[in-house]
Amino acid sequence: MSGRVGDLSPRQAEALAQFRENLQDVLPSLPSQDDYFLLKWLRARCFDLPKSEAMLRKHVEVRKHMDADNIIAWEAPEVIRKYMSGGMCGYDREGSPIWYEIIGPLDAKGLLLSASKQDLLKNKFRDCEVLRCECEQQSQKLGKKIEMVLMVYDCEGLGLKHLWKPAVDAYGELLSMFEENYPESLKRLFIVKAPKIFPVAYNLIKHFLSEDTRKKVVVLGSNWKEVLQKYIDPEQIPVEYGGTLMDPDGDPKCPSKINYGGDVPQHYYVRDQLAQQYEHTVVVNRGSSHQVEYEILFPGCVLRWQFRSEGADVGFGVYLKTKIGERQRAGEMTEVYPNQRYNSHMVPEDGSITCSTPGIYVLRFDNTYSYLHAKRVSYSVEVLLPDAASAQQIQKLGDRVSEVALNHSP
Repeated sequence: MSGRVGDLSPRQAEALAQFRENLQDVLPSLPSQDDYFLLKWLRARCFDLPKSEAMLRKHVEVRKHMDADNIIAWEAPEVIRKYMSGGMCGYDREGSPIWYEIIGPLDAKGLLLSASKQDLLKNKFRDCEVLRCECEQQSQKLGKKIEMVLMVYDCEGLGLKHLWKPAVDAYGELLSMFEENYPESLKRLFIVKAPKIFPVAYNLIKHFLSEDTRKKVVVLGSNWKEVLQKYIDPEQIPVEYGGTLMDPDGDPKCPSKINYGGDVPQHYYVRDQLAQQYEHTVVVNRGSSHQVEYEILFPGCVLRWQFRSEGADVGFGVYLKTKIGERQRAGEMTEVYPNQRYNSHMVPEDGSITCSTPGIYVLRFDNTYSYLHAKRVSYSVEVLLPDAASAQQIQKLGDRVSEVALNHSP
């Protein structure tokens, strides 16, 4: 049995009745008290009563903390309103609201340097409440229960800047908040215009998603506009995404409904850096360098680093070894990320490269130009692997018209 209203086994019906009984003290503070709402929490925890109850009670506390009953009237800081991309636009053929996420123009670093993480979380919680209320209004309007949202992720322009570790961590918190407070709310999630780096990005965030959510992620091929129209009437799709919907002024992108983000101007910045923890610290002596080696076994991996120095600048570059098993000078290796001096004592540096060929990559901290001072450098380095299933599917898709569900194990 599916565990939905009208399709409950005797055991599930008994669990629902007990669940309602156990929650009498918090039912009045919930946004809905009907069986549809309560069954979402039971299904999310496989009808395990203690786990479902713990999940819902935690949600009640989050609602209090976020002032959820008044959050739709809350106005986010200007920088979030202007530069946090995404928006609700149209309904699918069954009446479910559609939410678009616009990844490419999103300036995650600019937002994190300009707004508090709490306000960013609160803004996403507000988006979720807007969608929940929209589902309720659609239910009343159509005379049938609308519980879920269809999402379209436009990944055009997804690049290395989006893999900045603080940004990935913050996005993970947003996804966890959605999973923990809005279970069983996603109908399906279409990925459109996915670039080759998508498998690496997906691998970084997939562990924040439940297995059920992962099964609903579908990567579309070059015929994505046709696929969207199978699920959504063209009149409900912006012209930008293959439909006929436009803003009243004729804008094909419907910016009155969908925010397309953009680079955050620095006058919004309230901090020049985020507090970071580093895994390693070394002293690079005057007139010398320090090399760190990482073996990349197959193409498509991303090498990501962050570092800071103390007291003065330091040189940094990335090289590919031409001889295995021996230390090489910079001039003997292939330079893949140009060596230059960074004022990392003033602002920490971070960066990444996509490794197009396997081999031994060398991150080199350069102090050969300093005759007087040793440099203390703190750094962290990670090798980001592509998600195997999505990498394989994107390779299969190529220019072929197709859609592929990312239904795979963790």
